[in-house]
Amino acid sequence: MGAIRLRRHDLTLTPESARVILRPFIPSSAQRITTIVGRALALSKEEAERDLEAVLKDFDSRHFDIESHLLANYQKVLPSIFTQRPFSTTRKLLIGALFSGEYALESAALFNPSIVPHPDQEGIPEGALRFIMSLRATGEGHISSIEFRTGLIDAEGGIRLDPVSRYVTVPDLDPNPNYKKTPFTVKLHEMGFDNGASAAVMEPLLESFTRSELYQSVLRVRRETQPVTQGLTNTLTCIQWLADSNYEMHFSPKLAMSERIIFPVSANESNGIEDARFVRFTDDDGTVTYYATYTAYNGHAILPQLIETQDFLHFRVLTLNGSAVQNKGMALFPRRIDGCYVMLSRQDDENLFIMFSDNHHYWSDPKMILRPAEIWESVKIGNCGSPIETEAGWLVITHGVGPMRKYCIGAALLDLIDPTKVLGRLREPLLLPEGSGREGYVPNVVYSCGSLLHGRELILPFAMSDRATAIASVSLDDLLAELLA
Repeated sequence: MGAIRLRRHDLTLTPESARVILRPFIPSSAQRITTIVGRALALSKEEAERDLEAVLKDFDSRHFDIESHLLANYQKVLPSIFTQRPFSTTRKLLIGALFSGEYALESAALFNPSIVPHPDQEGIPEGALRFIMSLRATGEGHISSIEFRTGLIDAEGGIRLDPVSRYVTVPDLDPNPNYKKTPFTVKLHEMGFDNGASAAVMEPLLESFTRSELYQSVLRVRRETQPVTQGLTNTLTCIQWLADSNYEMHFSPKLAMSERIIFPVSANESNGIEDARFVRFTDDDGTVTYYATYTAYNGHAILPQLIETQDFLHFRVLTLNGSAVQNKGMALFPRRIDGCYVMLSRQDDENLFIMFSDNHHYWSDPKMILRPAEIWESVKIGNCGSPIETEAGWLVITHGVGPMRKYCIGAALLDLIDPTKVLGRLREPLLLPEGSGREGYVPNVVYSCGSLLHGRELILPFAMSDRATAIASVSLDDLLAELLA
């Protein structure tokens, strides 16, 4: 392994507690909400104006358009307000502030990066590459979200990161997104809700339907079905849950990439969006789409999900279907192979599998291709992002867990035409935790969710002990020579 040239760049991305968003801070007790609102309503006009002025003076500079966020949280408690008397904007903002709180997105960690070419390569020097790096940000309560950074790799392989904004903004959700009937119905079947009630909801809907059309169909079935059984209630609740898990969102193009944050939206990701593996996917017709597989976590169970975007402004989030959609670490190949989408996965929390599908939303029939072999990966192995196409084969950056739960990064090479064939794998780690990088929230870990090629260099961003992120460059020629030795 000493023959592989590896360059560690003098760049470290560390958590910054000052990057905050406003979140609802609402008690679960309706009585407490009413009591808090009552205190705000008991203030005189002058007192309310004075107290709101103090809040805005203290927090306005920390947020884009803080008043819109306060009004949104006011709307969330409106059903608990016991009077229909109209309130002034001052009173609404003050009540909103009482039910709001700041959340530091990356106060605990900024880690598990992936990297893709930026969709905009205009105006850069010859031989350079502009990139987007995604990062898992973790804050209070260990809730994870997705952040972005941008930068430039120059012709000589030097890496520069763009300045990071102090502000962050969550996207606007589409209130009436579109759904596809076939995958929606398939997912209901997989979840065990393929019954008369679900059929009655889905049957009148077109192949493409909106959230409002689905909601009206659910209301109709609830209204027309008597008696209302627990089975009916469970089915209709599941349909609503599935709709909530598939959503669309968009950012203003005025926002810098570092100001865009994808924060958990649906119930199945309430405890975090974990380990997004972004890949630039080129379809057979030349269409480019950026996909990311990630793990939704609700505090009890995990659910692999898929993000789609072409511009990093408009995003669709979709549930994945199929019997093989389980465990963590799904990673999509960057193009079809023989007409099929191809995905790496880990079905059993130990070995690396591969799957083929004619629909990138549906996955089944996994085939094992790699088992743990060396002591440093003897507990389990997995991928560190989507495979990278080289002239010698598909380069798969792997991670292995060995003694003392130590995570190391390795590599394997798969055949270009038949990626079920393993052409080679490293016997020793490519990268391992060392020095101060061993210390963190989870010690003794190096991990990545995606790398890219720039010329004959592999650009490999990696997390250190679930806290911070660094970047290394690896000679592709050296790496391929070692894999094929």
